[in-house]
Amino acid sequence: MANFNFELVSPESVLFSGMVDAVILPATEGEMTVLAGHAPTMTTLKTGFLVITDSPGNGKRILIRGGFADINPTGLTVLAERALPAEELTQEILDKEILHAQMVYDATNDPVAKHAAESAVVQLEDAKVALSY
Repeated sequence: MANFNFELVSPESVLFSGMVDAVILPATEGEMTVLAGHAPTMTTLKTGFLVITDSPGNGKRILIRGGFADINPTGLTVLAERALPAEELTQEILDKEILHAQMVYDATNDPVAKHAAESAVVQLEDAKVALSY
């Protein structure tokens, strides 16, 4: 399988930089898989799990909260608003993230922002359920 360069950046740090086989993105239009040779695309990201596969059968999951993905001929760059590796997630962290998303929902009258916050709450609650298994 062909590899491509992938970089995941959050405001705090570079979480991943290297060659990968595939990346699954929680794009706002729907989940999408990026492989080597993917058509150039720029998309916004919603709250959900980004999955990095750097070798067959070996995936790393990272919960992201919004951002952008830029797919170009040299690879993929994700600029995440927030990113937390799955192995660092706890019920308490997810509770705080859910509370934050609910506060954003309550603080705005913009229908687009309300919808995004509501979707984030649902995705975070799903992540919380998945974490308990």
